[in-house]
Amino acid sequence: MKKIIWWLFAGTRGGETRIKIVEKIKERPYNSNQLAEILKMDYKTIRHHINVLLENRIITATGDRYGTVYFLSDEMEENYSVLEDIIQKIKGS
Repeated sequence: MKKIIWWLFAGTRGGETRIKIVEKIKERPYNSNQLAEILKMDYKTIRHHINVLLENRIITATGDRYGTVYFLSDEMEENYSVLEDIIQKIKGS
Protein backbone atom coordinates (compact mmCIF):
# COMPACT_ATOMS: atom_id res chain seq x y z
CA MET A 1 0.00 0.00 0.00
CA LYS A 2 2.86 2.41 0.73
CA LYS A 3 4.11 2.18 -2.87
CA ILE A 4 0.63 2.89 -4.19
CA ILE A 5 0.30 5.93 -1.93
CA TRP A 6 3.67 7.31 -3.08
CA TRP A 7 2.80 6.70 -6.72
CA LEU A 8 -0.71 8.24 -6.52
CA PHE A 9 0.21 11.33 -4.52
CA ALA A 10 3.84 12.07 -5.37
CA GLY A 11 4.59 10.23 -8.60
CA THR A 12 1.79 11.19 -10.95
CA ARG A 13 0.07 14.30 -12.24
CA GLY A 14 -2.95 15.10 -10.14
CA GLY A 15 -1.32 14.12 -6.88
CA GLU A 16 -2.00 17.49 -5.28
CA THR A 17 -5.69 17.30 -6.22
CA ARG A 18 -5.92 13.80 -4.78
CA ILE A 19 -4.28 15.00 -1.57
CA LYS A 20 -6.93 17.72 -1.22
CA ILE A 21 -9.72 15.20 -1.77
CA VAL A 22 -8.33 12.69 0.74
CA GLU A 23 -7.74 15.39 3.36
CA LYS A 24 -11.39 16.46 3.07
CA ILE A 25 -12.70 12.89 3.19
CA LYS A 26 -10.58 12.24 6.30
CA GLU A 27 -12.44 15.10 8.03
CA ARG A 28 -15.84 13.57 7.22
CA PRO A 29 -17.64 11.71 4.41
CA TYR A 30 -18.53 13.71 1.30
CA ASN A 31 -20.15 13.05 -2.06
CA SER A 32 -18.61 14.18 -5.35
CA ASN A 33 -20.76 17.28 -5.68
CA GLN A 34 -19.91 18.45 -2.16
CA LEU A 35 -16.20 17.94 -2.84
CA ALA A 36 -16.43 19.91 -6.08
CA GLU A 37 -18.08 22.81 -4.26
CA ILE A 38 -15.75 22.82 -1.25
CA LEU A 39 -12.58 22.48 -3.32
CA LYS A 40 -13.89 24.87 -6.01
CA MET A 41 -13.10 22.37 -8.75
CA ASP A 42 -14.90 21.01 -11.77
CA TYR A 43 -17.23 18.11 -10.95
CA LYS A 44 -15.77 15.96 -13.76
CA THR A 45 -12.25 16.51 -12.40
CA ILE A 46 -13.39 15.40 -8.95
CA ARG A 47 -15.09 12.33 -10.43
CA HIS A 48 -11.92 11.37 -12.31
CA HIS A 49 -9.81 11.53 -9.16
CA ILE A 50 -12.48 9.76 -7.08
CA ASN A 51 -12.41 6.88 -9.58
CA VAL A 52 -8.59 6.69 -9.37
CA LEU A 53 -8.77 6.66 -5.57
CA LEU A 54 -11.48 3.97 -5.59
CA GLU A 55 -9.57 1.76 -8.03
CA ASN A 56 -6.49 1.93 -5.81
CA ARG A 57 -8.34 1.21 -2.55
CA ILE A 58 -7.59 4.62 -1.04
CA ILE A 59 -11.28 5.37 -0.48
CA THR A 60 -14.49 3.36 -0.33
CA ALA A 61 -18.02 4.28 -1.39
CA THR A 62 -21.34 3.84 0.35
CA GLY A 63 -24.72 4.51 -1.24
CA ASP A 64 -25.65 4.72 -4.88
CA ARG A 65 -25.77 7.27 -7.65
CA TYR A 66 -26.03 10.84 -6.37
CA GLY A 67 -26.23 9.66 -2.77
CA THR A 68 -22.83 7.97 -2.87
CA VAL A 69 -20.53 9.20 -0.13
CA TYR A 70 -16.84 8.44 0.22
CA PHE A 71 -14.78 7.36 3.22
CA LEU A 72 -11.12 6.54 3.65
CA SER A 73 -10.51 2.82 3.30
CA ASP A 74 -9.23 0.89 6.31
CA GLU A 75 -5.92 0.43 4.48
CA MET A 76 -5.56 4.17 3.94
CA GLU A 77 -6.47 4.88 7.57
CA GLU A 78 -3.69 2.52 8.65
CA ASN A 79 -1.17 4.13 6.27
CA TYR A 80 -2.23 7.78 6.57
CA SER A 81 1.16 8.68 8.04
CA VAL A 82 2.71 7.87 4.64
CA LEU A 83 0.54 10.56 3.05
CA GLU A 84 1.48 12.99 5.83
CA ASP A 85 5.16 12.34 5.01
CA ILE A 86 4.49 13.08 1.35
CA ILE A 87 2.69 16.32 2.23
CA GLN A 88 5.63 17.41 4.41
CA LYS A 89 8.11 16.65 1.62
CA ILE A 90 6.03 18.61 -0.91
CA LYS A 91 5.72 21.61 1.42
CA GLY A 92 9.42 21.45 2.21
CA SER A 93 10.51 21.60 -1.43
